[in-house]
Amino acid sequence: MKPMIIGARILTVILLLAISVSVAVAGPLGPADNGLEGGTEKEVRKQLVTLPFYGVFDFLSYSVQGDTVVLSGQVVRPITRKDAERRVARIEGVERVINHIEVLPLSTFDDRIRVIAYRRIFRTGSLYRYSLGANPSIHIIVNRGHITLEGIVSNKIDSQLAYIAASQVPGVFSVTNNLRIERGSY
Repeated sequence: MKPMIIGARILTVILLLAISVSVAVAGPLGPADNGLEGGTEKEVRKQLVTLPFYGVFDFLSYSVQGDTVVLSGQVVRPITRKDAERRVARIEGVERVINHIEVLPLSTFDDRIRVIAYRRIFRTGSLYRYSLGANPSIHIIVNRGHITLEGIVSNKIDSQLAYIAASQVPGVFSVTNNLRIERGSY
């Protein structure tokens, strides 16, 4: 009976750690990652991560240059691109928004790859924890059969596991691993 209680406690600690890690690393890349975040940068990040159709198959990044915000990344739906620009334009202090967000082409081939890649990546090892929460920390961008992995992971092993899992998806032409390692991790 004692080993069962200890095992349950260890499992609880691991799950809590996984959830806290996924919350800590979630979000688009941008000024928020350099530790010098100001009011405008915080608000831009908040507006982007709370977009209603922003998900694991989209990736947004931004830079703030004075009163101008430059948006970039790739999204599956055109409405996500428009919503991102509209929301950022309403932020106090933002005078101009330059929208370089690319809308990925419609493709049943790419949609099939997205589903298979999602399943392979998040079923590999302990990578499932990166899919937890409203805003997953690994984003899978599929463009004409080419996969790009974006986001932040805890360590190099997780980055390599995600890359290997994505590389094993049938029909994929190439995989680019842009996953970054969380600061303070090795």
